[in-house]
Amino acid sequence: MATTMTPREIVQELDKYIVGQNDAKRMVAVAVRNRWRRQKLEPRLRDEVSPKNIIMMGPTGVGKTEIARRLAKLCGSPFVKAEATKYTEVGYVGRDVESMVRDLMEVAVSLVQEEERRRVKAKAEEAAEERLLDLLLPSSGAGMHETVYGEDSALTPSVPGTREKLRAMWRGGRLDEREVELEVDSSEGPQVEMFGMPGVPGMEQMGSQIKDAFSRMFPGRKKRRNFKLQEAYDILVQEETDRLIDHDAVTDRARERAEQTGIIFIDEIDKVAVPAHSGRGGVDVSREGVQRDLLPIVEGSVVNTKYGVIRTDHVLFIAAGAFHVSKPSDLIPELQGRFPLRVELSPLGREEFLRILTEPHNALTLQYSALMHTEGVSLEFTPDALEEVAAFAETTNRQTENIGARRLYTIMEKILSDLSFDAPERAGEHVVIDKDAVRRKLADVRENADLTRFIL
Repeated sequence: MATTMTPREIVQELDKYIVGQNDAKRMVAVAVRNRWRRQKLEPRLRDEVSPKNIIMMGPTGVGKTEIARRLAKLCGSPFVKAEATKYTEVGYVGRDVESMVRDLMEVAVSLVQEEERRRVKAKAEEAAEERLLDLLLPSSGAGMHETVYGEDSALTPSVPGTREKLRAMWRGGRLDEREVELEVDSSEGPQVEMFGMPGVPGMEQMGSQIKDAFSRMFPGRKKRRNFKLQEAYDILVQEETDRLIDHDAVTDRARERAEQTGIIFIDEIDKVAVPAHSGRGGVDVSREGVQRDLLPIVEGSVVNTKYGVIRTDHVLFIAAGAFHVSKPSDLIPELQGRFPLRVELSPLGREEFLRILTEPHNALTLQYSALMHTEGVSLEFTPDALEEVAAFAETTNRQTENIGARRLYTIMEKILSDLSFDAPERAGEHVVIDKDAVRRKLADVRENADLTRFIL
């Protein structure tokens, strides 16, 4: 259900991973908190309160997607990112807009299943261990005795304490090379691959449903195979987990979570807007058609999925776009009305780049240091080196295409490419990246503007 975190706590958590953009963080934090508030209302009023959908405006690489993704992870909400340009008007080849809701339901089911697996993990492991011991202790000692117990004649099914001795040996790793026979599903049998018909509403979903029906009608055959004990144990744990989970209850919980806390992030919404100066012909007609197909989903409608119908009335939609050519008012009026909240994200400069390199919990410097540590190389960045990287990123964004913080990835890869290649042969070394090292690595692209466009 909805998170109990306050807006201030949500913003503080987002601050750990995203630099700046406080207005956007505050807006999404309030939107999420309103979900918690809505759950506290009486049922009659609760159904009347709709989520306040958001449009984020700003250039690429400033954190629009990351804010939405981190928000969903923070709240444990099903999250789907969809690109508006991937969808086409009904009647044309392409994905229909309802598929984003079906994707949301798939994510919700996966989330709840993972929660259930963690909940039953201890019981499943206990049951799997008992089944493994049953396989190691056949009812008759004949035949299997030498295979399982070797020369230890004290470990026979008839000797008291054998089961516990075997349990201790298994847990101690002394039986890892032993094998047992398990019955598993065979890949033999009818292989049915169904394809939906793009552009035809419902056909994509129908293909999935037909495939599921065939899999139930023609279940895979069983066959017996030998497995090493650890592999057999993993298989048994999975079987016991599936047995302990109530899959109907999982579906019901997933449906409720998708409907009540789901977040759909629609990127590149500006690409389907029709600028006022456009002649509104050709491709513009198709763009407007996509908007009209999006409208009922965002307004609140019923979508058929293989898990049943999903209502989108209380799904939170966050749209984003650079809006270089168009603006939110170029969207059709009905769709504009379904995104009442708008926030503009600031472009990133030298100061923000420096903070991105050092402050977040997943900072690039921490990532590269950890990667090199796996090779036994200690990697250190001096403060003046990071300042040089930040300054170069700002300059490159200004002189070429502004891709925001993503520019830092290409620059850091250029600086560390040789070290990454040679790292296995440099185990035990302490490598310091200073300002001079940064300048040497970037000298060629700094001097050649054309090279900069291709390399960075």
